[in-house]
Amino acid sequence: MSLRVKPFWIELGYFTTLSFLGFLALNYVSKPRTLPSFRPQNLDVFFTSVSSTTVSSMSTIEMEVFSNVQLVFMTILMFLGGEAFTSFLRLKLIKKENKDESFSSKDYELGNVINVDDKLEDVIITNPIEDHSHHDHHDEIIKMKSIRLLSNVVFGYIIVIILLGSSLVSLYIIIIPSAKQILNKKGLNLHTFSLFTTVSTFANCGFVPTNENMMIFKQNSGLLLILIPQILLGNTLFAPCLRLVIMFLWKITKRHEFEYILKNSKRVGFSHIFPCYETISIAITVVGLIVFQFVVFCSLEWNSKGTSGLTTYEKIVGSLFEVVNTRHTGQSVFDLSTFTPAILVLFALMMYLSSYTTFLPVDNYEEKSEKMKRRKGRSLMDHISLSQPSCLVIFTILICVVEKDKMKNDPLNFNVLNILFEVISAYGTVGMSIGYSCARQINPDGHCKDATYGFAGKWSNTGKFILIIVMFFGRLKKYSQRGGKAWKVL
Repeated sequence: MSLRVKPFWIELGYFTTLSFLGFLALNYVSKPRTLPSFRPQNLDVFFTSVSSTTVSSMSTIEMEVFSNVQLVFMTILMFLGGEAFTSFLRLKLIKKENKDESFSSKDYELGNVINVDDKLEDVIITNPIEDHSHHDHHDEIIKMKSIRLLSNVVFGYIIVIILLGSSLVSLYIIIIPSAKQILNKKGLNLHTFSLFTTVSTFANCGFVPTNENMMIFKQNSGLLLILIPQILLGNTLFAPCLRLVIMFLWKITKRHEFEYILKNSKRVGFSHIFPCYETISIAITVVGLIVFQFVVFCSLEWNSKGTSGLTTYEKIVGSLFEVVNTRHTGQSVFDLSTFTPAILVLFALMMYLSSYTTFLPVDNYEEKSEKMKRRKGRSLMDHISLSQPSCLVIFTILICVVEKDKMKNDPLNFNVLNILFEVISAYGTVGMSIGYSCARQINPDGHCKDATYGFAGKWSNTGKFILIIVMFFGRLKKYSQRGGKAWKVL
């Protein structure tokens, strides 16, 4: 008899445990590079661990504080917390659950002997049963074999992209003197930087081992072009690309399991495999949103302070890189504080949208049936739960209350738009930040230091703790997407 635990609690336990283990590794196994002059607070280290695990890339301290060993630990956290890898783990759980169900099926009561080993190859039926039972049992075995094969494909997909991506990044830095000089100046190991940046990009975390994120590489257009496909392959185009990989493997191997996955995406139960029409809709929406953002961004920011000093080609590549990162990696080549409010609102909207948002009509009978079943089985908590926008408003209000003194004394930095942008960025696990500028202070502080790495770095400990909760909430937001349905505004 298998232990039934809701997926939400499994994932919450996974990310919480990983965050605490990451905190211990970052805080006690290795020491920061800045000792003894500067040692980060325990809360900031834990914040960084949570940010890495939830692939949020929110920062409260400079990245160059961390030593090479600490960067390796962060790479492991981002890899284990990335959506691609956690989806692989979900497949393993689905496979185990289906395998347990097969052993406890009623077929044993009918005298059937089912040989379900880890190869899942043979099915021995000693007593005949009805034709439809034969078909159902055969379908279940094909499903189990398909899930096992799909898990291998997903893991292979992850490893190939990370190895290829890190190799290309390393090769670029070795060939291009300006990029190599940046790493030498900052004392960063080439291989650590390449693997860290690739894993962070593919996992859609957005961390870069430099204080300036990708701003210091804004003239290295080749590096940006290497990273753009990794951003898309690891998040918004993960489902379409995975379906293309499965179609390709089906064509060359002719294995029935690949065909089963493509034609029975809902039955397989993997959240990143959609029917053909939905997959096309997702891909079209991704491209459409990128084009829309690119046009608006270039129209408003082409001659702005943030893009000054760049050639036309560098502006085009940098602008494309920036808009692709709004969903949902969070790396940035420009200073967001220099952007017009209209662009910040547009970016906030893009950060809020889920990875598989689609604006094309999808009418799926199976989904309607599932919704009806969920509606009948809802508990009281399901009915009174708040919607995601309501939760974001509550979190923003709480932070405004906690930071009210700073909002009063430093209103140009601590304003509602900047705080809301930070909250949405954490919720969307994006990591973009307007930062903090000493030049915007009404009452200048001679000891003030800019925080381009993250606005949250200037918050109080209570504000940072609230943002940690937001990061967990955002990483698990798929479980609250149906919240607030019972609330009606009359």
